[in-house]
Amino acid sequence: MSFADRLTRLPRPYDSERAEDAARAAPWAEGGVADLVRGAGGTSPYLQTLISKEGDWLEGALDDPEGAFPGLCAELEATAPDDLPRALRQAKRRVALLAALCDVGGVWPLETVTGLLTEFADVATGHAMREAVAREIKRGKLPGATEDDVVTAGGMVALAMGKMGAGELNYSSDIDLICLFDETRFDPDDYHEARASLVRATRRMCTTLSDLTGDGYVFRTDLRLRPDPSVTPVCMAMDAAETYYESLGRTWERAAYIKARPAAGDVEAGARFLDTLRPFVWRRHLDFAAIKDAHDMRLRIRQHKGLGGPITLPGHDMKLGRGGIREIEFFTQTRQLIAGGRDPELRVRGTVEGLAVLARKGWVPEDAATTLTDAYRAHREVEHRVQMMRDAQTHALPGSDDEMERLACLMGQGRDELEREVRERLETVHDLIETFFARETGGAPADEPEEPFGEEITARWPGYPALRSARAVEIFDRLRPDILRRLQAAAAPDEALLAFDGFLAGLPAGVQVFSLFEANPQLIDLLIDIVTVSPDLGRYLSRNAAVLDAVIGGDFFADWPGRDVLREGLDRVLAREEDYEARLDAARRWGKEWHFRAGVHLLRGLTDPQEAATHYADIAEVTLAALWPVVVDEFARKHGRPPGKGAAVLGMGSLGARRLHARSDLDLIVIYDADGVEASEGRKPLSSRAYYARLTQALVTAVTAPMAEGRLYDVDMRLRPSGNQGPVATSLSAFRDYQAQSAWTWEHLALTRARAVAGTEEIGAAAEAVREDVLAMTRDRKKVVGDVAEMRARIAAAKDRGQTWDPKIGPGHMQEIELIAQAGAILDGCGARDVRSGLDAGARTGWLTKQAATDLADTHALLWAIQIAARLFGDGVIDPDRLGEAGASMLRRLSGTESLDALSDRLEASTAKAAAHIDTALGAQASEA
Repeated sequence: MSFADRLTRLPRPYDSERAEDAARAAPWAEGGVADLVRGAGGTSPYLQTLISKEGDWLEGALDDPEGAFPGLCAELEATAPDDLPRALRQAKRRVALLAALCDVGGVWPLETVTGLLTEFADVATGHAMREAVAREIKRGKLPGATEDDVVTAGGMVALAMGKMGAGELNYSSDIDLICLFDETRFDPDDYHEARASLVRATRRMCTTLSDLTGDGYVFRTDLRLRPDPSVTPVCMAMDAAETYYESLGRTWERAAYIKARPAAGDVEAGARFLDTLRPFVWRRHLDFAAIKDAHDMRLRIRQHKGLGGPITLPGHDMKLGRGGIREIEFFTQTRQLIAGGRDPELRVRGTVEGLAVLARKGWVPEDAATTLTDAYRAHREVEHRVQMMRDAQTHALPGSDDEMERLACLMGQGRDELEREVRERLETVHDLIETFFARETGGAPADEPEEPFGEEITARWPGYPALRSARAVEIFDRLRPDILRRLQAAAAPDEALLAFDGFLAGLPAGVQVFSLFEANPQLIDLLIDIVTVSPDLGRYLSRNAAVLDAVIGGDFFADWPGRDVLREGLDRVLAREEDYEARLDAARRWGKEWHFRAGVHLLRGLTDPQEAATHYADIAEVTLAALWPVVVDEFARKHGRPPGKGAAVLGMGSLGARRLHARSDLDLIVIYDADGVEASEGRKPLSSRAYYARLTQALVTAVTAPMAEGRLYDVDMRLRPSGNQGPVATSLSAFRDYQAQSAWTWEHLALTRARAVAGTEEIGAAAEAVREDVLAMTRDRKKVVGDVAEMRARIAAAKDRGQTWDPKIGPGHMQEIELIAQAGAILDGCGARDVRSGLDAGARTGWLTKQAATDLADTHALLWAIQIAARLFGDGVIDPDRLGEAGASMLRRLSGTESLDALSDRLEASTAKAAAHIDTALGAQASEA
């Protein structure tokens, strides 16, 4: 397709004489191309000048506009250093002319135009930098450097910032650069000499690009985005820059680095530097406080530039004015900063790209993103035409009627149509963004509730750690009236206030959390739900308020994703961390967020007790499966890879049965197969037995250690062969022999729930085969039933008889029912792990009646509902007199009863019936056996 065929719009000549001058400079142009040349040259004195200088070159360029730029780059590569300034300026003219004609003719979209201008800026900066550094090396001024170092500019890099970094340069853009050098390439004694040399090179590079000569200029270069530019050199050591950002970096600098990329010089060193700044730019937790900073910055820019007041078109600044380009950029960048630390997909540089991913991830409404994207593209096109007219470094609309008419001609529109569209877009953008910022930064504080409420409690709030900073107080003062009204409307207001007070008292800092609540008022309702169900859970939340991030992460209330999706997510989290301890802490953060989600789903009635039990088990299993290879790799650094075939981690007890609650510990055993290998091969080799024992201890430490993010789980390994007296890791052959020949009945009962949850699949499958063989053994029913009866009696003697509200201990309670279920599984010889299946197996053997199996299973389900709720409430046994209305409501819902009294009666009746069934199974039927 010819260039003429690709034209979708044409400018109108404003000055007929200039139009004809342009046409004479391009006598080869015909048809639509001729009209384009006349319209562009007849409206823009700048473009008319470029056409007159580059008309001959333009003929070939328009035959293949996409191929013209690589040709220019090839010519620059062949340019002698002394001729570089002239060649760069000629190339700039040609690039600007080609981009402008493709732009005004609608041949290229905005992103292609700005992309080409940016790519040329990269090329020009690279040539100017290498020439300047090569001069220093040739003079012997850069210590230790040779000609081979020219290609990487002697360790110096130019970071492209702003529009250049994002690939969004306009026609008259400055290029914003931060020049750094890798100080590790130089001997410490040569540091100052190297820095002085690279400072000179930076200044020469800027001169090459910026100086206005008879051939024009290449790019105005701005180096003021570097740290503390008034006192720092134009080229800084990376280490010094990193120290600055870690200690003094501000929100606007974080936003600036969203668009940063290494553009010229030692780009690999530049990429490494940007990676070190990742924690500075992208905070781990949702960062709603950045919204206030961005809003304040917008207001300061308006005040400084005198851009307040209503939108009037003459002289309106399309970049900094109300409803302009900068407002769309700020809007996009602040939302990227909010969540980009948690979601790497948000870490994109371009504005249009940023809006698209924010909409896809649910951080910006789809219609708002579309409106802003369309406005951004249209604003940029207007900005380009304003700059094209006279190559002016301006973003302001013309101030006179004649110049506005000229702009309309270059846009190919009527003046009235252009003004109407521009005004509508500016007002739409302004109103939309003001609405968002007003909602998220808060307006004036609302009035307190009319009736005094909890004054004795609220009077102590100013002394809490979360309200020590003026910023936190400012935000909380806006929130406080609404919070008090919501607390006062709760079913038990005084109780709700005390619960919220406990949350606030434990909160170590307030700005982030209060900003989160202000931006998402629905979180206040959720918080009140949580703290009024359990002050204990509220205290946990106050110390781990970052888990609230997950609530607004997009899909918090979606269906549970399952183990495979969870594993993929945790693997990604761990892969982002390079340090072992950082991975362990990352696993803790991940686990807490998912525990929080499972708890809230149960609290809100999105899951029932059995589903929630499975969800908690998913989290534990995925955590162990993901951490095992991390622990193995770390252990292998010193002691070598695991000898033989490796090891598997078996989940026992509730983990094996996939029925955990919020406070469950993990019953684990480790089985290994050294396969005849006597020792590992590493810097510090260990015998196979010692290797797996210490590897097991390393896993336990990785899970239980109280690190910066707390601990994951408590671990119990007493169910391993020989209990506490046996080795912490057992060989597969010893496990097989022990279970077949030496294990007690209680150990076979425990084996019913064993399940491989982590480690080598082959060993896990072998351990499962052992389990199946052992459970399939022919058994003496009288002995099994007698052993179970003895175990029941010993438990009853060792522990209190229990009480109605203790779901686990006591006659007919969970522990006893689970013993019966496990006995049913081994008597039937099946591999049932869950309680109901084990009870059904007992019925199949005739040991239990079908009615007994049904009653026991139903009672266990009721008791489990109490247990999983109780562990959300706290650690102890439920006291119905102190439970509170919110907790009582949850218990009534989970149990399907109308009152706590009715639930108490049902518990007593159910457990009594269950105890009778168990008495029968372990008494009368034992004698019959």
